[in-house]
Amino acid sequence: MSYDKSIEAFKEAAKVIPGGVDSPVRAFGSVGGTPPFIDHGEGGHIYDIDGNKYIDFVQSWGPLIFGHADGEIQKAVMETAKKGLSFGAPTLLETELAQEIVSMFDELDKVRFVSSGTEAVMSAIRLARGVTGRDNIIKFKGNYHGHSDSLLVQAGSGAATFGAPSSPGVPADLTKHTLLATYNDIASVTECFRESEDIACVIMEPIAGNMGLVPADEEFLVELRRLCDMHGTLLIFDEVMSGFRASLKGAQGITSVKPDIVTFGKVIGGGMPVGAFAANKEIMSHLSPEGRIYQAGTLSGNPVAMSAGLVSLRKLKANPAIYVELAAKAKKLMDGFQAAANAEEIPLVTNVRGSMFGFFFSNKPVKNFDDALQNDTEAFAIFHHEMLNRGIYLACSSYETGFISTATTDEMIDKAITAAYESMRAAADKR
Repeated sequence: MSYDKSIEAFKEAAKVIPGGVDSPVRAFGSVGGTPPFIDHGEGGHIYDIDGNKYIDFVQSWGPLIFGHADGEIQKAVMETAKKGLSFGAPTLLETELAQEIVSMFDELDKVRFVSSGTEAVMSAIRLARGVTGRDNIIKFKGNYHGHSDSLLVQAGSGAATFGAPSSPGVPADLTKHTLLATYNDIASVTECFRESEDIACVIMEPIAGNMGLVPADEEFLVELRRLCDMHGTLLIFDEVMSGFRASLKGAQGITSVKPDIVTFGKVIGGGMPVGAFAANKEIMSHLSPEGRIYQAGTLSGNPVAMSAGLVSLRKLKANPAIYVELAAKAKKLMDGFQAAANAEEIPLVTNVRGSMFGFFFSNKPVKNFDDALQNDTEAFAIFHHEMLNRGIYLACSSYETGFISTATTDEMIDKAITAAYESMRAAADKR
């Protein structure tokens, strides 16, 4: 494949955009090379400005369950846009989408829309702190919750330690209120509670998608819920990625554990920028203008995003069998990748949760971030480029998750598996 136009486009972008991208992972820093510049998408494919065609297993990092340029979603967006892009005032679409969301969950009564997942998580944490009157939070190493200051922390020396900033520009005075625990390790959470009696909330991805796909064990979630109840701490599920993706109810359709606050994103915008956080009416009553905890946003609940999300969720609710089909395709893809790796005696670990999938070049199960860090990133980079050159577009980091859409056909899965055999062989030759 030729990437000449993308290479030139990347050079031009770098002159006016830091690193040439508006989100760091897009720069291909984990795999090397130049990212293809995308011209358009159609169904299960994307096309770059060089005219290359790819089977897309990224799907805009999750929201496009119905693939690119879905006709019904596009129609809703265009009809809504004709009336105006944003008003900074209430619209009926906000209420309709909120009703669709809360109708699916017994423990959720109200939802507040925002414009991104980062904003949703930031607001949910503020809400938890305001409700409990406490300052500290617990997060897990390897879970990503956006780029707000309190969550950009790095691990300390112990299993339970207050975080230090992992980025310049983040004051230590903010991250000192964040305690770090190890995913799927309840002992590390217990130690955090021993460290502090001032913990407002525990925030986690119940299906981690930002250290590769690493689901939380059911026993771990059950014990986590028990600890939170024991200490009067609120449990927040960050389902910005997994919400309405892993199942119709996200992780809550898979685990028996119920959180106090949930954050959503991705899917509820049908591809448009959107986020949300939700809880029972008692917790949400603390939020302005009902309560004293302030949160606001001019573009929150903007009608274009609401219309796209409304069509997407209603399509999913009307045909929940979609999730069975998507899960079967994700499993078929990962089984194929596993077989391809086995054929070349390359260690590989795979995971599937609904339409989400992930794989590690590792010889042992991955349960937490430390396990994920032992992944062979060099092998992944080789495999990624070999797949890209064969028209298979995968997430450009071994610490990201892949996605299946309804537009992903069995023929596309078969083609990707064939490419995986060839790419594994190439990776084995280059090791």
